[in-house]
Amino acid sequence: MAKAKLNNKDKGGKVFPAEVDVITLGCSKNLVDSERLMHQFADSGIAARHNPDENAGVSPVIVINTCGFIGDAKEESINTILQYAALKSDGQVKKIIVMGCLSERYREVLPAELPEVDAWYGKFDWVNVVSDLSCERAAEADYRRVLSTPPHSAYLKIAEGCNRFCAFCAIPLITGRFKSRPIEEIVEEVKSLTDKGVTELNVIAQDLSSYGLDIYGKKSLAELITAISEVEKVKWIRLHYAYPADFPYDILPVMRDNPKVCKYLDIALQHISDRVLTNMRRHISAAETRALIRRIREEVPGIHLRTTLMVGFPGEEDADFQELKQFVADVRFERMGAFAYCEEDDTYAAKHLPDVIEDSVKQQRLDEIMQMQEEISFEIQQDKVGKTFEVVVDREDDDYYVARTQFDSPEVDPEVLIRKDVKLTPGQYYSVKVVEALPFELIAEVCQ
Repeated sequence: MAKAKLNNKDKGGKVFPAEVDVITLGCSKNLVDSERLMHQFADSGIAARHNPDENAGVSPVIVINTCGFIGDAKEESINTILQYAALKSDGQVKKIIVMGCLSERYREVLPAELPEVDAWYGKFDWVNVVSDLSCERAAEADYRRVLSTPPHSAYLKIAEGCNRFCAFCAIPLITGRFKSRPIEEIVEEVKSLTDKGVTELNVIAQDLSSYGLDIYGKKSLAELITAISEVEKVKWIRLHYAYPADFPYDILPVMRDNPKVCKYLDIALQHISDRVLTNMRRHISAAETRALIRRIREEVPGIHLRTTLMVGFPGEEDADFQELKQFVADVRFERMGAFAYCEEDDTYAAKHLPDVIEDSVKQQRLDEIMQMQEEISFEIQQDKVGKTFEVVVDREDDDYYVARTQFDSPEVDPEVLIRKDVKLTPGQYYSVKVVEALPFELIAEVCQ
């Protein structure tokens, strides 16, 4: 691998790089921040590559946007920093900059432990990265970004932070209080994205259910989504990360009646046992959770629900886990993920609920519930054989076109593999018939 070189051009007495690599770890909300940063680099005349292939060489400056949500994510962030620190010691990298959730949370201790890092930024002060490197700052509105996703699809972050303070979660400690973006600003961003060819918007926030409370005094998600749908070039709007307590029920008629709003909702439920939900500080009961799911499915026929569940939370007994398994069997989520509890520093659970469940027990419970869900998912997939769906084509592979239905969020949900009987164009929408179901993929052919 060739050694990186700095551009000799000087601004304000600073030597700045001609090229920067931006490495994004963690969730789609981090990805949006990285895309905004890359736009600021481009506006300052610095080429920015996003998660470049390891065979593409390395740039002189590396910006690592870290995740600090759970133990595995923190470990990945640290290992990534160490990976580039090794390249720096070999002279292949000149400067390492770290930003994001991990550095926001542990900025007081990380610099001493990782002296190879040249500059530390948190979750929100990363806007100074470009000016610190180049003495320039992008003058355009701060929502402008360079997309790292396929050109027809983008994530749309409508809020930051969280007020829920669940017992296990460190996110409010990292991101601070919930803060909505104004509807007018979001709509302007949508227009900017659609002008670049985006037709699919994956709306994201830590807590969609609270959107608008802080700036309008009322839950305003339905109003926002309706406003977004009125942008002419928008085709699909998909909603991610609703909170079950205080759910904004007025979004359901919008999802049912507005053809641009996908019949898809990502809503993390975490558990169903009343005792565990109380210990988790989720502010909702088992009965209320079941009633919520029933109402969503009654008001939005055909909706696909994605949820996340947690096993092994402190105090979870076998009876609680069996109740959770029965819940999964009863509800039959179209999409479901799960993870084992991991104690997070400074959370309520870490301070007040000792983590005494053996890791082997946690893993066994996780394996059991995911095996159940795999069987449920496969049965739901098989029910789609012979049916016709509209899909958007993401890319062309050697043997298939890879597409998704409105029920499939990028990266996490099943894909539709379309036989290459006719020529298709990535970014375009087609009607296809499903001819075969696999556990995590559908095989389809274009309707003639």
